[in-house]
Amino acid sequence: MTRRPRGFTLLELLVVISIMALATAGVGLAMRDGGQTQLEREAARLAALLESARAQSRAAGVPVVWRALPQGFRFEGLPPSAQAALPTQWLDAGTTARGQAVLQLGPEPLISPQQVLITHQSHPERSLRIATDGVRPFTVDSVQ
Repeated sequence: MTRRPRGFTLLELLVVISIMALATAGVGLAMRDGGQTQLEREAARLAALLESARAQSRAAGVPVVWRALPQGFRFEGLPPSAQAALPTQWLDAGTTARGQAVLQLGPEPLISPQQVLITHQSHPERSLRIATDGVRPFTVDSVQ
């Protein structure tokens, strides 16, 4: 009568370790900071809105100004129909623009370098910068 050795095979151990690694990665992704994700989404949305208003300003030949407000923001100078189509609120009420933010968006194809810093109330130490050098489109950068 022969006895089988007791214990786990190497293959069984590798399968268990792989399952644990996948579960750990899934939990890590699920627990990503919601405030930072929301701030990144707000910054990307604002960059797209600023480029849209800049294009409308050039097409209509009218000066357009973006102004930060305590509870949102406003585009000034566009025709009423175009202005009504643009949002005036942040996606999350905790998002704010730092300081007195006013951006001149046109109608000239070249504008002065401009930037706005946005932050979220759940993490006021983190900020994102939406900026242009006046020639290129608005982009999102992190602030250190």
